[in-house]
Amino acid sequence: MGKIHPTAVIDARAQIGSGCEVGPYCVVGPDVVLGDDCWLQHHVSLSGPSRIGAGNQFFSFAAIGQRTQDLKYAGEPTHLEIGDGNTFREFVTVNRGTAPGASTRIGSRNHFLAYCHIAHDCTVGSDVVFSNNGTLAGHVTVEDHVILGGFTAVHQFCHIGKLAMTGGCSKIVQDVPPFMIADGNPARVRGINKVGLERHSISAEAARALKEAYRILYRGDLNVAQAIEQMRAQLPDLPEVEHVIGFVAQSARGIIK
Repeated sequence: MGKIHPTAVIDARAQIGSGCEVGPYCVVGPDVVLGDDCWLQHHVSLSGPSRIGAGNQFFSFAAIGQRTQDLKYAGEPTHLEIGDGNTFREFVTVNRGTAPGASTRIGSRNHFLAYCHIAHDCTVGSDVVFSNNGTLAGHVTVEDHVILGGFTAVHQFCHIGKLAMTGGCSKIVQDVPPFMIADGNPARVRGINKVGLERHSISAEAARALKEAYRILYRGDLNVAQAIEQMRAQLPDLPEVEHVIGFVAQSARGIIK
């Protein structure tokens, strides 16, 4: 059995998994499904409909699953889905979706530092780190292994690719391609995330190809369509290269230059 502090308020329609610890003055609302072995420090608010996996940690004053801040919202049932083993530090806020049946989705093993915000209808992958005050507007997609620098602000509908990184205080208004570093206000792509590639055991061949992809995209005079054509013609057929090409080709907002 878990440990629930007598001052915690848990709605009868909430489901609390085995081994959970719910600290003083926490509030768990209706339609919250909390997986096994979760830990709520104190003054944590979980609102639903939300489905939260196992082994998640919520530090003081985190507000998870609150209704969207989108002014179009008219009270319809919307959802939040969270995987396993995430850490939500102090004052982190995560909102549910906006349209009827819509969801905000967060993967597993993520680390969200103090005051981060994930808005409505966002999709966040797994193994990401959001430094303090990292903020996503609505409908943002963040792929796996991204590092968001402190005070980074991401415009709605942007897409941040796998193993990308942003510098502190960056303003992201377009898509950040995979494996790149973006920094500045407004942000510009500064180079390949070399340290990230090394930490995730990306092969030397793939690292060289990604460096060349960066050169084609950012150091020449080609437009995006020409750059895609040149990458397809000149770079080896590797999954990392294909991911970059597919990301750039499908970018709705255009990539950061």
